[in-house]
Amino acid sequence: QVQLVESGGGLVQAGGSLRLSCTVSGRTDDVYAMGWFRQTTGKERDFVAAITYTGGSTVYGDSVKDRFTISRDNARNTVYLQMNNLKPEDTAVYYCAGDSRIYAATRVDEYDYWGQGTQVTVSS
Repeated sequence: QVQLVESGGGLVQAGGSLRLSCTVSGRTDDVYAMGWFRQTTGKERDFVAAITYTGGSTVYGDSVKDRFTISRDNARNTVYLQMNNLKPEDTAVYYCAGDSRIYAATRVDEYDYWGQGTQVTVSS
């Protein structure tokens, strides 16, 4: 089994920053590509960012490019999402995802493992 646990969400003012963390436990050898998605009530889960196992390749959603940075520390089995210049429209539940694929996948159906989500609220 693989478990993903997110942390670092909270309430921040517009223009502020937050760093989310996602720690993988269990069968960590089954997880290579990692990603972040976000979802608001009544809407589909949207792609935010993804990273390959080595960290050599990253992909970002258009709405977060140049503001968010995904990174990982494989020694700690942890992936991070640094979020800068936050906007009220970034408010959502953020989910960490993992998969055995080697490329940085961008679709929900490409990931097998999911965390429980962490709430990020950006006030104007």
